[in-house]
Amino acid sequence: MNLIFYISISLNYNYLPKMKRIENQEKETNKTIRTFALASFLNDVGSDIIFPIWPLFVTTALKANMTTLGFLDGIGEALVSLSQALSGYLSDRIKKRKVFIWTGYFLSGLSRVGYSFSTVWTHLIPLKILDRAGKIRSAPRDALVADVSTDENRGKNFGFLRMMDHLGGVCGILICIAFFGILGYRTLFALAAIPSIISAILIFSSIKETKTNKIKVYKGISLKDLDKNFFLFLLSNSFYALGFFSYSFLLIYAKNFGFKITFVPVLYLIFTATASVSSFPFGKISDIIGRKSVLLFSYLLWVTVCFIFVLKPDHPMIILSFILYGAHKGALEPVQKTFVSEIAPKEFRASCLGGFQMVTGLCALPASLIAGMLWESFGIFVPFYFSLIMTTISGIMLLFIKRPIDSIN
Repeated sequence: MNLIFYISISLNYNYLPKMKRIENQEKETNKTIRTFALASFLNDVGSDIIFPIWPLFVTTALKANMTTLGFLDGIGEALVSLSQALSGYLSDRIKKRKVFIWTGYFLSGLSRVGYSFSTVWTHLIPLKILDRAGKIRSAPRDALVADVSTDENRGKNFGFLRMMDHLGGVCGILICIAFFGILGYRTLFALAAIPSIISAILIFSSIKETKTNKIKVYKGISLKDLDKNFFLFLLSNSFYALGFFSYSFLLIYAKNFGFKITFVPVLYLIFTATASVSSFPFGKISDIIGRKSVLLFSYLLWVTVCFIFVLKPDHPMIILSFILYGAHKGALEPVQKTFVSEIAPKEFRASCLGGFQMVTGLCALPASLIAGMLWESFGIFVPFYFSLIMTTISGIMLLFIKRPIDSIN
């Protein structure tokens, strides 16, 4: 009897501290995810005060043409990709994530103050560079999220963050709609800086990085560290990105087909709200049925949007297309990040996430330029035909990609 008692005490002595550590770790993980979610929400409030009226500001207030709009949007996405690649590499090298995240939010807020003082479209180039340089936060943040997640909840966590991004966008658009007529472009742009500055302060004060006694020397990532599935996924998404133009084209399309200029931000609100509502469910579903299935469905949604636009839709169909466009983004963005974080070596996650965003983002510059030139030279529908072809090629390539935990899902 005494032997059984001592065995029981011994088991409890070893078991309870382990359970306590697991419980504390889960609490810390949840706190990290919630903090990132709140910061993303606030930053996107600021971003989406600007986004609905951005194409109108560039083409109407500053008198730029569609090719210029495509150039500005394209260079912005290209710079996003470069900043993410650099920050991802540096984050892995110095074993730090937090400094890139709060600095990125601060840079985005600073650029919006500059937008409010712009009087010609050339002023927007350095400000766009500063704004998009703020994306140095993304790869380190995504790597940190992937690190604290498991295979069973990684898609859900990325989906939750993307949901909060878009939910912040919804609030930002509502602010834009409510105050645009009263405040105008410039005051709204200055107002949009405030939430991003708050996000920077929140990350700086609330996120704690794990300290380690042993620091592994970072040798740098090489091509041999990556398998063929990563490269094939990168190539597949590059084809998709080359054919995927900025949302600005959809808003200008809607304006040209009879929507009043005051209703254009409402269309962007519909898109963002749908993306917000769908991101978390799609991320969670990908944990169950697999990443590829959700990604292929997202491509199907975008193909449907393109078909609607080339068929010269009426107003209800254009509204439907913005709903489908939002669902496409909700399915695509969180699952892309989840997929990359799983097919990349763990020690190079930030580098791979940043590198992936760099390559696909660099495709965005020619993509938006091509779309703008096709629009100007051959007509409003030609960019959609081009996107249909490139998306189809990307979807076919995606079928041949495998990932390490496919068997789990």
